[in-house]
Amino acid sequence: MTATEGVKARIEAVEEAYEFFLAYAAQGVSGDGASRNGPQLRTFLEKAAQGLDGLAEAVEEAVAEGNDGVGPAWRDMLEVLDRDATAALATLRLVSAQASVSSQLVDNLNANIHLRAVLTDLFLVDDLLG
Repeated sequence: MTATEGVKARIEAVEEAYEFFLAYAAQGVSGDGASRNGPQLRTFLEKAAQGLDGLAEAVEEAVAEGNDGVGPAWRDMLEVLDRDATAALATLRLVSAQASVSSQLVDNLNANIHLRAVLTDLFLVDDLLG
């Protein structure tokens, strides 16, 4: 697998998890034990976390793979991506650490500015990597 393919797989994991989170939030359950999708929630939280952990380094490798290094504009973007991914990862880990995860908690996670920021970063990166 190329570095670009690896980044694309990470992006897909994060986006797929976010889509699941939207559906889970709409269920109105009091906790993941009360939902038939509860076990899946934990799986998607983990997949999203894995996708975000080390994301900026993975993108840097993918950019370098297709070019002669990483230019100043990409360096600036990689700093933003690292901050956004780190902040979103912290929110995912906090939610994952809860004994029970309600739809309301996931709805608040979905609305979290850090998760939304990294998602928009990923849309841009995905488009730029082609």
